[in-house]
Amino acid sequence: MCASELKPLPQGVLQVSAVLQARGHAHAPQMLEEAARTAQQAADALGVALGQIAKSIVFRRVADDAPVLVVTSGDRRVDQRKVEAQVGPLARADAAFVKAATGFSIGGVSPVGHASPCITLVDEDLFRFEDIWAAAGHPHAVFQLSPQVLCELVDTIESDVVQAPLADMPTAARKLLSDRCAAVRSAGSSFMSPCVSVCRMDTASGVCLGCLRTIDEIIAWSKVEDPARRVIWSRIEKRLQGDLA
Repeated sequence: MCASELKPLPQGVLQVSAVLQARGHAHAPQMLEEAARTAQQAADALGVALGQIAKSIVFRRVADDAPVLVVTSGDRRVDQRKVEAQVGPLARADAAFVKAATGFSIGGVSPVGHASPCITLVDEDLFRFEDIWAAAGHPHAVFQLSPQVLCELVDTIESDVVQAPLADMPTAARKLLSDRCAAVRSAGSSFMSPCVSVCRMDTASGVCLGCLRTIDEIIAWSKVEDPARRVIWSRIEKRLQGDLA
């Protein structure tokens, strides 16, 4: 998983490492064999859940051009309106702005070790996990920490900064699926299919926005018996409540 330690560390990783050492952090940055420019790539390389990747997204505050860093769970999308309610109107931050403000390139922005102070907000959904992973100043570099330690390192508290899970799920599909969940739970058997004729995969969560099943669960449905189907229904019911872990 990790690249050879004999290779010299990139400057951005050295900056992050110095901050972590100064703060007495237990986990040094690790270099991955493959680049992890996206949360999914990082999760695949580390063998962890997508939500355990603390992805860093930079905005530019309109009022004063201050950089605003939002650190969010990898399976969530930032809700710009929620962020603006806390810090004021925002504009898109291009690659040059991100590099100048943080010292890091997009795809490797660390939550610590910035070139200049950033206003930082941390997604409360990261607290679903005991351990998370953040970029360490380079697309190949990550470091391990806990959500609480993340907040301590950036001197903030967690806040609501993301879209509601499955915000794009059609209302009619949600209602129909909810009714079927209740019926299956009441009957104690999976006597009906979760399919509601909406076949659109949500890239962030990896589930269908109609039936709330993963691709693997959809494929397995016709091959498994009632006990396994009821397990899938149980997962669907949790997903309806926003539990996508």
